[in-house]
Amino acid sequence: MNLLLLTDGHAEVLPALDLLPYTVRVAPRDTWAETTRDPQIGAVLVDASGQLNQARSICRALGASGTGTPLIAVVRESGLAAVGADWGVDDFVLTTAGPAEVAARLGMLTGRRGRETAAAAQLIQVGDLTIDPHSYTTRLRGESLALTYKEFELLKFLVQQPGRVFSRDQLLREVWGYDYFGGTRTVDVHVRRLRAKLGPRCETMIGTVRQVGYKFVAPAAGGLPVTIDRPLVLAALS
Repeated sequence: MNLLLLTDGHAEVLPALDLLPYTVRVAPRDTWAETTRDPQIGAVLVDASGQLNQARSICRALGASGTGTPLIAVVRESGLAAVGADWGVDDFVLTTAGPAEVAARLGMLTGRRGRETAAAAQLIQVGDLTIDPHSYTTRLRGESLALTYKEFELLKFLVQQPGRVFSRDQLLREVWGYDYFGGTRTVDVHVRRLRAKLGPRCETMIGTVRQVGYKFVAPAAGGLPVTIDRPLVLAALS
């Protein structure tokens, strides 16, 4: 693992690093903006053994930079009380920590960040709409949508293939399965419910193609999807 230690002349701030099989790069704290851009860095350690206010500022700036690299503050026991959630660090380690503790903290932190990154990579996000296939949750502008299982599956299926038109029979096969014995009207009912839950501003994400079926309409640059012909939907549901 490659580590970056940001410190102002205190390369031995965490002696345990010398006993671990890591490649440690040391750089001044005020060069964090340049030195943290290296994609090979597995974790960044910030020397917070002195000048706590400065260390806090650097940690906050790093946390807000969006690098995604795990961030650890190295502190003395006497300064531990000053480290809080407002620092924006992922973890902290005492300057007196032994090799086993440092290795364990780094291993747990990078492993957790890796899992979070993998999970985030599988999120489906289009504009203000976020679909999480793992937790079966859907959010619109940060607000959770209370979708049934089939509503969720229908929306996910359409969102994954924006602009492509599917007939009601195709949607029954793909979302409900070949063993479904109901009629195509159930697709119209679920579309109507989905639109109601998406709300007046976003209901047109589920577009209608006359005499064919439905498609997902991706939001335009302004955040709203293209308007569709609603009278046709009313006719289809009557």
